[in-house]
Amino acid sequence: MKNNVLSHLLTVPLLQKGDTVTCALSGGADSVAMTHLLWSLRDSLGIAVRACHLNHHLRGEQSDADAAFCADFCGKLGIPLTIGDADVAARMAQTGESMEEAARACRYAFFAEQTGLVATAHNANDNLETVLMALVRGTGLKGLCGIPPKRANIIRPLLNCTREEILAYLSENGLSYREDETNAKDDCLRNRLRHRVVPLLKEENPSLFAAASKMAFSLREDETYLQQKADALLAAADRGKGRYLAKLLRDAPTPVRRRAIRSVLSDLGVPKLAAAHLLAVESLLMHAHPSKRVSLPAGVIASRRYDLLCFAAASSGGVLAAITVPCPFDVILSDGARLALVPADNGARIRADALNGALLIRPRKTGDALRLSGGRKSLKSLMIDRKIPRQDRENCPVLECDGRVIAAMPIGIDADALARDGERGFRLIYEPNQKERDLPCKP
Repeated sequence: MKNNVLSHLLTVPLLQKGDTVTCALSGGADSVAMTHLLWSLRDSLGIAVRACHLNHHLRGEQSDADAAFCADFCGKLGIPLTIGDADVAARMAQTGESMEEAARACRYAFFAEQTGLVATAHNANDNLETVLMALVRGTGLKGLCGIPPKRANIIRPLLNCTREEILAYLSENGLSYREDETNAKDDCLRNRLRHRVVPLLKEENPSLFAAASKMAFSLREDETYLQQKADALLAAADRGKGRYLAKLLRDAPTPVRRRAIRSVLSDLGVPKLAAAHLLAVESLLMHAHPSKRVSLPAGVIASRRYDLLCFAAASSGGVLAAITVPCPFDVILSDGARLALVPADNGARIRADALNGALLIRPRKTGDALRLSGGRKSLKSLMIDRKIPRQDRENCPVLECDGRVIAAMPIGIDADALARDGERGFRLIYEPNQKERDLPCKP
């Protein structure tokens, strides 16, 4: 087993000379074997070995006994040990996560506080169980890749070792370990697969774990290649501020396009990303309507804006409300936009006599129209012509005087109200609020 682990460490590679490796030590068979093995290889690998233990406080005195065992084990070998505490039950109550999910989240938060690389004792059995869990719940290619040998600063030195090999190593080296009685229960999917399904599969193929590891390795290479294509697609389609060229994404092969969308949503922190989220965003690209939107978890809005696919945070501003104003005026509208009417001697401006009456700023309504250089058209048609996204049209301010539409922003001023050279007039200044806060997206 030692040679197997050594080859795995150096071939992937998982570490290099001079690294500090902190072993995640639970006290169970797998983590004891890993910690002892890395400690025995420390000189040949040129690494420093430490350990950390998180007390989940889920099993009463047994949890405290696990921590004491780890302290004794590390003390005998001279391995520096950090012990932490987690209130898993409190996290479950706060987040609604299962015990397994909450405990995992607490562990990885604890790992993030440790020095250097963090080694976890996932093995070939764990890898197969993870693949089967993904298969049962429904998955794509990524789920069939199993547990990665390395992710960020987390490494898995035992990923190619079976549990039988690990137990044999413990026996050969006279190492004791702690038994977690919850592993014997069938109260979670992983345990049921471990106890009921894996033995049946192993009867069909005694080399089941090796076969699953080879499959995961091969599929991981495919997944890496497709993700690289997706990253390149995003880089080519990126137009900044969470905006991407819709055509490039739409024309890309489906596996690449979906990975690109997944990358964007993952970077934006959409939790528990589901296939439904990907399909909802993809539908924006494929839909014939050039101006649609979908709401996603974490307050993220995905929208089509004609040639662009955009990602933004949900608007914190309000809906445009009607207000009466004097002449001139300079106001901040209810949606956060600024609209001002100021005296001006040149440029496009409204005749002063066209403003003699009650001035109202309001959202557009059915029947609104403007006469521009091309003739009179409804505001709806003009907004479509200007490719103003449908979700933005209701907040485009209309300036009305005594019931007549004088101007609509950002369309322009009605031709009948335009000032000619030498006539006294007023210029409209429109500074739209950024309705949806742009979010940073991975290029």
